[in-house]
Amino acid sequence: MEATINGGIIYFVETGERGRLPVLFVHGFPFSSAMWDSQMEAVGRRCRAIACDIRGLGRSEVGDGQYTIEGHVDDLIGLLDRLEIDKTVVVGLSMGGYIALRTLERNPERFLAAVLCDTRAEADDNAGKLKRANGAASVKRHGAAAFAESFLPAVFAPESLRTKPEAVKLIKSIIAATPPLAIAGHLIAMAGRTDTTASLAAIGVPTLIMVGENDTLTPPALARAMHERIPGSKLYLVPGAGHMSNLENPEFFNSRLLEFLEGIAGG
Repeated sequence: MEATINGGIIYFVETGERGRLPVLFVHGFPFSSAMWDSQMEAVGRRCRAIACDIRGLGRSEVGDGQYTIEGHVDDLIGLLDRLEIDKTVVVGLSMGGYIALRTLERNPERFLAAVLCDTRAEADDNAGKLKRANGAASVKRHGAAAFAESFLPAVFAPESLRTKPEAVKLIKSIIAATPPLAIAGHLIAMAGRTDTTASLAAIGVPTLIMVGENDTLTPPALARAMHERIPGSKLYLVPGAGHMSNLENPEFFNSRLLEFLEGIAGG
């Protein structure tokens, strides 16, 4: 389905009954809502599950390629308004977690609970900003397929690259089909994002944190730091997983997610 949000076309998928607990999935960089297919199927049996393509990625409109995390927050709130959802559970992975954290900071009244996966509250340091700038220049020079080849080893654990060929193929195909302009624009957006660390202690909704035990991009130490700052939060390390924990160990991921959502729906 498509909706015009803040002047651009945002694509989203929805499953489950509308009267049930709404759960909004926000994907990572530079992926699409397709990365959540397993979770949409599992959660959609019990909740109203929605997964959107972030502006510029998946089937959403690329536009001018000038993105900000703040603009993505605007889109998230705009989509909730469009779907007439007053409060939701947000599930964000990696860049989706950056967007979720900033939305929780700016619009806390719109959330019932949060699930933060393979993400971090800290902004990039100078080395991180330069790495993203170099990545933006490289993808514009060499194209999305080459970017995908170099990116896969960073987001999948070595064992997953060997044993999860369908997940690897999915992510590779999504990245390769993404316009270089959009990939570069999101790298710059992430480099310019704000630091949400100071607001973690103010998160007043139930929060579940999950991270792949072998995640090297947003390692477990950063997840533990969030867990220590967010009151009453729960933390799980996803066995055998790297940065794509929901795809590398969907059985464990879905089990912990469904347990958490049952507590929210029952509460």
